[in-house]
Amino acid sequence: MPPAVEWLLGLMSLWLLTYGLVFGSYLAFGWAFTWWSARHPERKIQPTRDGQKRRDKEIRASARSLVITCGCFAGGLHLQLTGFTLWEPLPLTWWSAPLMFAASVFLFDTWFYFAHRLNHVGPFKKWHLQHHQSVAPTVWSNYNDTWFDAFSQQSFFLFVPLIVPFPPAIFIAHRVFDHFNGMIGHSGYEFAAGPSSRAPWPLASVMFHDMHHAHFNYNYANHFSFWDRVFGTIHPEYDRRVEAWEHREEMERQAS
Repeated sequence: MPPAVEWLLGLMSLWLLTYGLVFGSYLAFGWAFTWWSARHPERKIQPTRDGQKRRDKEIRASARSLVITCGCFAGGLHLQLTGFTLWEPLPLTWWSAPLMFAASVFLFDTWFYFAHRLNHVGPFKKWHLQHHQSVAPTVWSNYNDTWFDAFSQQSFFLFVPLIVPFPPAIFIAHRVFDHFNGMIGHSGYEFAAGPSSRAPWPLASVMFHDMHHAHFNYNYANHFSFWDRVFGTIHPEYDRRVEAWEHREEMERQAS
């Protein structure tokens, strides 16, 4: 078999495997979370809106957009595994692994912030509006993207492994984390509201991205509020709402 054909078959096999694992876990986790969230209405961020009515449409859209999302990841991983990188991957040790993972997440958050802001302006806006049909997002909304939307945000996993010498295991772990974090972050149910998710700390709660869907022009980042604070795009009520959520939970604990 010619080497080029063998290389392409390897890429296609990895692409199909990635798609099967991601879409399968999307469905499994989505149904499990839907079952759990129905038993915890007190955690719903927008209690007067029902995002679940868009579930079937978002599942179909996700099935399409994941072709691109999984293709970006499989392409970057296959290129890295077959030696198409600027440098050899760094050694993976007990101390370097968490540092490289944290760096990869921060780099992705930087990529995501600027790509996401770009998708909100000019001719790119029309390709992003589909995602914002979910004003009250649910666990099904994470991959409700057009192909352009998916590529602009997820091509991080296609290009960055070629120039940043993190080993494949780091990018795999990062993608698994981003998969479930993205679904929870779109779920509309709060878990992470606390001191670490408001000023002066940089982490983002579920409410952070939920407010982006509700108000459109704020809170563009993914995992952290850092870039939104730097560029003044954080919603002015975000920190106050997180603190109010904290106080509400504290009162509920005291009453129980």
